[in-house]
Amino acid sequence: MALNIENIVAELKEATILELNDLVKAIEEEFGVTAAAPVAVAAAGDAGAGAAKDSFDVILKDAGASKINVIKVVREATGLGLKEAKAIVDGAPAPVKEGVPTEAAEALKAQLEEAGASVELK
Repeated sequence: MALNIENIVAELKEATILELNDLVKAIEEEFGVTAAAPVAVAAAGDAGAGAAKDSFDVILKDAGASKINVIKVVREATGLGLKEAKAIVDGAPAPVKEGVPTEAAEALKAQLEEAGASVELK
């Protein structure tokens, strides 16, 4: 027996809230599942996502005194040409890389700071 999804959806649209509540209870009893668990898991996942960020934007705040060294690091990290890397450094504050994993962001920040720049992770 094949399900006709369109008919099921049409009937659900016409059902009252009480009828839908009874349907959910019947499905829970018949199949031994609960409709509340996925909602709780999703809410817990959202709460955890705010606490531990796994990717960052590396923002160049200031190039510092050794601008040439900072341009070299930006070129290395981004794969951009000299003109594009210089534009980022001259346009500080500017994002160098966006959506970078935590470890890579920390490493890039350390390289830029070693070259004399001020860097922020967002």
